[in-house]
Amino acid sequence: MSITNTPTSNDACLSIVHSLMCHRQGGESESFSKRAIESLVKKLKEKKDELDSLITAITTNGAHPSKCVTIQRTLDGRLQVAGRKGFPHVIYARLWRWPDLHKNELKHVKYCQYAFDLKCDSVCVNPYHYERVVSPGIDLSGLTLTSSGPSSGLMVKDEYEYDGPSSLPSIEGGHSIQTIQHPPSTRAGPSESFSSPALLPPSDAGSSASTSAFPGIAVGSNATSNWARTSSFTPNMPHHQNGHLQHHPPMPHPGHYWPEHSELAFQPPISNHPAPDYWCSIAYFEMDVQVGETFKVPSSCPIVTVDGYVDPSGGDRFCLGQLSNVHRTEAIERARLHIGKGVQLECKGEGDLWVRCLSDHAVFVQSYYLDREAGRAPGDAVHKIYPSAYIKVFDLRQCHRQMQQQAATAQAAAAAQAAAVAGNIPGPGSVGGIAPAISLSAAAGIGVDDLRRLCILRMSFVKGWGPDYPRQSIKETPCWIEIHLHRALQLLDEVLHTMPIADPQPLD
Repeated sequence: MSITNTPTSNDACLSIVHSLMCHRQGGESESFSKRAIESLVKKLKEKKDELDSLITAITTNGAHPSKCVTIQRTLDGRLQVAGRKGFPHVIYARLWRWPDLHKNELKHVKYCQYAFDLKCDSVCVNPYHYERVVSPGIDLSGLTLTSSGPSSGLMVKDEYEYDGPSSLPSIEGGHSIQTIQHPPSTRAGPSESFSSPALLPPSDAGSSASTSAFPGIAVGSNATSNWARTSSFTPNMPHHQNGHLQHHPPMPHPGHYWPEHSELAFQPPISNHPAPDYWCSIAYFEMDVQVGETFKVPSSCPIVTVDGYVDPSGGDRFCLGQLSNVHRTEAIERARLHIGKGVQLECKGEGDLWVRCLSDHAVFVQSYYLDREAGRAPGDAVHKIYPSAYIKVFDLRQCHRQMQQQAATAQAAAAAQAAAVAGNIPGPGSVGGIAPAISLSAAAGIGVDDLRRLCILRMSFVKGWGPDYPRQSIKETPCWIEIHLHRALQLLDEVLHTMPIADPQPLD
């Protein structure tokens, strides 16, 4: 049943439950949510006006005024659902509005006549008759960004708690550091820049428009995370040979910043070939198993949201919450509950990709573009993108140059290797041509799948992987996505037609 076909109190309970299930926020398991909604609908079946009010409130996200939706108050004030007890107004507020809600964070609106705190015989469970307030015991005034102070362990946070910038780990000089951090950027004036990974990027004509699409998120229109590639720049933290590097909150420092007018601006398209009908496709995985079908994003939707909710997917939204997996474990289910609002992927220009983290938890990205910006070898780093951060993760022109270089190198190496095997390369090391053939084997071994990796990004939700975590591969994380960028793959096809190389090798 489509969400657009909103039921009424005259419809069957099953139809109403199904519609209301489509609007749950993913904070509870599917079985618990269904039991809770079924219980409520059955209680309201004889109170049609209240049931209609509930349907209206939930299906419109509170956009229209609605009446109290009441159930009988129990002796201890708690409601039992599927063997669990809880305050009824909290249960349904978690279900449809705030999945991470604490029981002391609700305050009823003034016009609610049967609010839980009013101690009436009936209790209003309309989620839109309550507002969320910060618990009085939590002091937020002292939360600041810091990049100094003692640290024990230096393990990157991997907990199911809010993972905002205030949770950035601090470091001491001399410690090896692992995961590259990308906190939300801040606006910088023309005379102000940073010696850390957050720097002023080239001016972006599309940034102001994209920012206006997210009025609830304060993001500097010209701010993103990049590394300066100047000889005078020296990172103020040590490298780790096989691991990763931490990005810290930007600190003011004069001198190093991207020029306001970049030489890359207003460049013609890389290819005159028409853009593909779909600019990307997204596959969702749990551990090493793909779940559901690959989701294709039409070029008419340059911004797509990937979230943990259960609304039907389509167009500019891919909802992971509605995908089922018979092999899903409790750990995977728990991680999925924290995907929340997820991420927004934005295609800019001819095929650049930007990511905005809307979730309360960080996402972890494998990105050759960010590797290069951080001065790392491709595939050498995992990048932690914090809530509210907005960052470029893929550059089409850089990718095109890289695929051209690798294809040319592989083609030349394969030709040289063939000549070496035939004994056509003179020199003291060419005993029958075998030694030169071995030295060229690595370059000649570059296959089509190696080049395809340049056009693919991988991103895990909530849980990271790498040296800082118990998971060494993204295929060990509970929920992750693989993004295939079609314009880049289209350009790769053109490159391969002009420079055919070796047969493809298996993709990891």
